[in-house]
Amino acid sequence: MRRKTFDMLATAGGAVLTIVLIAAGSLGLWAHSYANSNVHDQLAMQQITFPALGSQELASPKIGPYLNKYAGQPLLTGQQAEAYADHFIAVHLSEMPYNGVYSAVSTASRANPNNATLKAEVQTVFQGTTLRGLLLEAYAFWTMGQIALVAAIVSFILAAVMALLTLFGVWHFRRTPEDTEFPSSLHHEVKVPAGV
Repeated sequence: MRRKTFDMLATAGGAVLTIVLIAAGSLGLWAHSYANSNVHDQLAMQQITFPALGSQELASPKIGPYLNKYAGQPLLTGQQAEAYADHFIAVHLSEMPYNGVYSAVSTASRANPNNATLKAEVQTVFQGTTLRGLLLEAYAFWTMGQIALVAAIVSFILAAVMALLTLFGVWHFRRTPEDTEFPSSLHHEVKVPAGV
């Protein structure tokens, strides 16, 4: 094979890979933007606000160290959703009968159908557990958006490297003589000893 042909194929492959990496990076940026904007919009509709700084809830050693930085703010990001779910709702649930485990409270309520207190606990635990699950799901989607951003950045960096290598391939293609073979070691004359 001629060296120029090999260089042309390698350069074309590099150009195609560069385009693929740019497309992947663009899709990653779109995924990041989509996840972040949807999480923000869905959380904004819930109108959840963190307790104010100095409030009794933030004074708790189980809550304050995790939520003080968000005090008084509206809950709008995946990070905030995770903090609220794990360090506010989960703490309040754990302080309820049966540690706020829905299946345990529900089982106890079914065993005592006339107990109004247990019926009310079932509703409270169900609502708290549901809200906590939804907030953690928002956090999961937000995290996927962050991963998409990192993947997009890596794709763009690799695209830049491939573009540079492709330019070097074009440069090498233009400098290679027409009659150069590739690989050159296959085209050396083989000398056969006399008498064989």
